Amino acid sequence: MESGTVSGAAARANLSKSVVSKRIADLETALGAALFQRHAGRITPTEIAEELAVRLRPALAEMIQAVESAAWGMAGLRGALAITAPMSLGIRHLGPALAEFARLHPNLDMVVEYEDRIVDLVRGRFDLAVRIGQLPDSGLMARKLCEDPRVICASPGYVGRHGAPDTLADLAGHAAIGYLNVHSAQTWQFVGEAGNTVGVPMRSRITANNGEAMRDMAMAGLGITLLPLFIAHEALESGRLVRIADRLRPTPLPISAVWPRAKPMPMKLRAIVDHLADTLSGQPWAG
Repeated sequence: MESGTVSGAAARANLSKSVVSKRIADLETALGAALFQRHAGRITPTEIAEELAVRLRPALAEMIQAVESAAWGMAGLRGALAITAPMSLGIRHLGPALAEFARLHPNLDMVVEYEDRIVDLVRGRFDLAVRIGQLPDSGLMARKLCEDPRVICASPGYVGRHGAPDTLADLAGHAAIGYLNVHSAQTWQFVGEAGNTVGVPMRSRITANNGEAMRDMAMAGLGITLLPLFIAHEALESGRLVRIADRLRPTPLPISAVWPRAKPMPMKLRAIVDHLADTLSGQPWAG
């Protein structure tokens, strides 16, 4: 019911589609009633299935909580946890946090995959994703971990040759280094004087699918760029990049944890989300 398809349920349960279909059919036979209507690969729960789920969920939740509480008390977190996160954030900041979490929970197996593109959690068999930016209405559960300010920056050499923009109108006169993975990234977003969002279309001479590649292009003096502070922070501190257009206020980027809807939330998932929130909120660049 929660996955919407047999294949999605099979991926979540780490079973084959044929096994899931057989179990559904066996349950329908035992009940003497249809639980799902099938159409074009999707399943829609019947009224009987909805009523059954309402009555089963509280009992199932209590059973899962009891088992997990007992396991936690006896041997800590167990099982496996698969996590996907953006490349730069993962390597620079999540890696140490995940390593510490793995050290604290030696009986928990972990799979970590860094990927800048958005991946389907169910098809990819991921328990958790860390995502940067506004979240679409996807049906996933989410928790904001922290907020990352963004900065407009360039190399000192570029500013010396071309000057620095001061207003929104000035931006179009500069070579821009853009982000490739999100189409809307070609429009830089700012907080207006009235608190509204103002978009400025930018033509990027160079685009890259990774924030650190964008930073490197900017340090080489090839243009101005709009970067998350977690990527630009060290280069700004060292002087290899300088912050420009200080009067402009780029919209900050929320950094969130998302996971497939599950009730109750597994204890291993709650533990890793709490750990990441504590770690990221303590970073010098985090808001």
